[in-house]
Amino acid sequence: MIKSLRIKFLLLLLSVSLIALSAALFLRELMIKDFREYLEGELEDRVYWIIADLEGTYEKYSGWNREIIDEDAIWALMLGFEIRIYDSGGKLITDTEQALSTLSPLVKKRVISISELREAEEGSSFVPYPLFLKGKEIGILEVKFLKPKKESLFIARSNRFLIISLLGLGGVAVILSIIFSKRLTNPIKRLASAAKELSEGNLKSRVEVKGSDEIGQLSMAFNKMAQNLELQESLRKKLISNIAHELRTPLGAMRGELEGMIDGLIPVNNEHLQSLYEETGRLKNILDGIEELSQAQASVLSLRKQSIELKSFLRNIMERFSKLSIDKGILIELQCGNELMIYADPDRLSQILINLISNALKATDRGGKVWVRAGKEGSETFIEVGDTGQGIKEEDMPFIFERFYRTFKDGLGLGLAIVKELVDAHEGRIEVKSEYGKGAIFKVYIPSHNI
Repeated sequence: MIKSLRIKFLLLLLSVSLIALSAALFLRELMIKDFREYLEGELEDRVYWIIADLEGTYEKYSGWNREIIDEDAIWALMLGFEIRIYDSGGKLITDTEQALSTLSPLVKKRVISISELREAEEGSSFVPYPLFLKGKEIGILEVKFLKPKKESLFIARSNRFLIISLLGLGGVAVILSIIFSKRLTNPIKRLASAAKELSEGNLKSRVEVKGSDEIGQLSMAFNKMAQNLELQESLRKKLISNIAHELRTPLGAMRGELEGMIDGLIPVNNEHLQSLYEETGRLKNILDGIEELSQAQASVLSLRKQSIELKSFLRNIMERFSKLSIDKGILIELQCGNELMIYADPDRLSQILINLISNALKATDRGGKVWVRAGKEGSETFIEVGDTGQGIKEEDMPFIFERFYRTFKDGLGLGLAIVKELVDAHEGRIEVKSEYGKGAIFKVYIPSHNI
């Protein structure tokens, strides 16, 4: 069993080359066959010239004129035929050899030198052609076809040229097949090796990208995948560290207070119980964030979409933030048409908008502005949440939707990851524009073809 991909490629290329060379041989045979048929047609035409001339001579002289017939025999030899002429009684009148004997030595030498350029095919024989005049048989012409030596020379040379070409092209095809099979399989071997390293835990494994063809694109995709895995692993470790840190603080405080209460150093009263309650709330918030992300990832299986009148829906959500916006001195605006509809799960859509508006208010200082705008673009309905806050740094932009990646000091970095999961569950998309220090705009697109 052939397992090597390189050998398979090599066999494939060699097979293609062999087919191409076989096609060349087949084409050559067809050309030689057509060439020979053309020459045979030409010879047949010449035979009929001779027949017409002999019949004309018989009619002109009212019989067989030996002198004129000998000239016809010489002419036939120069056209490529050896002939015999018989009268109606079957008696030989003349043939090529007798006609040659009537010539002077000089003329005979010249005719023979011309005729030597032709040769009879091996096993060829005389072919009879009856001669007629006014429907009456006047004799028989027997013809032996003489093949031109130029034809044999042409075919021999073409065969030699074809053999040399086949050997040369075949050799080149083999060499190129080896080279290209190596060039085609080497990147795949590098990818396989890198993938093996990746599966063994080496998340820094990368492959060299050469060219922009499909293999080059595959290499880039692999490198991007490896980079994302490395980032995810880094974020996972950071998450564990963050969760451990976030959990350690309230747990440490709770443990200290409880130990103090047990030892009698801290009185058991409402004030200290309230402190313990607040620390348990911090623990709950951390666990809720992780649970919320898990639910967002599974939301594609549990969406309950319906048509929603968007303006009133957005107004109800924004009213939740009215007190916070007033306390921070931030202007919050809504821009939405009265009859605009969207087809979505209202609970999940609320979750998306609450996360985006919360982030916008968190990023905006007093005197700033946050807006929510909705509309239609083609077959999609969009909801835009923008602010004039601190914006997002350019180096953070590629990672803001990654889980556990934080752009704020507080929080777990799950908010935008949850938003992305929920938008994807709606078969939508989200775009971000930001200039650091001048604000950010998040634009969510939801398909509206089901409305």
